[in-house]
Amino acid sequence: MIATFLFAIVSMTLIIAVRYLAVSGGFAWLTRARGVVAGPADPARRGAQVRNEVRWSLISAAIYAVPAGLAIEAWRSLGWTQLMTSIGSPLQAAWLPLSILVYLFAHDSWFYWTHRWMHQPKLFKAAHAVHHASRPPTAWAAMSFHPWEAMSGAILIPALLFIIPIHIGALGVVMLIATIMGVTNHMGWEIFPKSWVNGWFGRHMISASHHEAHHRHYTCNYGLYFRFWDKLCGTDRGLANWAGQA
Repeated sequence: MIATFLFAIVSMTLIIAVRYLAVSGGFAWLTRARGVVAGPADPARRGAQVRNEVRWSLISAAIYAVPAGLAIEAWRSLGWTQLMTSIGSPLQAAWLPLSILVYLFAHDSWFYWTHRWMHQPKLFKAAHAVHHASRPPTAWAAMSFHPWEAMSGAILIPALLFIIPIHIGALGVVMLIATIMGVTNHMGWEIFPKSWVNGWFGRHMISASHHEAHHRHYTCNYGLYFRFWDKLCGTDRGLANWAGQA
């Protein structure tokens, strides 16, 4: 049993690390292809920052893998989770898209409040300063966290698997959205069209134009996917007026 748990953790570490390198690397390449200089203007500083972002992110990948591997093995060997591999009824089919929204909202809520907590002066200095050391951030910064912060971010989705039913395919969609949003919000330019950013989508969803303001001002725009909590709690400062905006 212990050997299978260890194997699951090692496997998840490799999966998360490869996913990070592929997605962040892909968007970093796309950023260069567009002629956008993400990160510090000085090449030496930019290179040092990217190396630090990759190093911290790979450490985070190992930390994220522990609860993820334990949850997957608890599902595979013990059947303890609510993870589904088939759809046996119309009700389950109807729940499929709703489960994605529930997971995303729960993740966004957890992120918003832990993120605000991490901005308390002592916690910021001890942990969250690692992420904000990327000034400005690049596509490699999405998982660049101090281990304490990585632990706070690693536990929610695996925990939800024990509580809220979700199909394995829907879980894949959640993880894909989490990965893409995390990377594109940090890469130094806006991936979404201007009409989206300035329309209904941008009023409710978070993109690089919204998250850029957080990295500039520190005391606003704490959300991950939705602007709901920022608007409700008065921490929404709107979109950044920057060169990378669509």
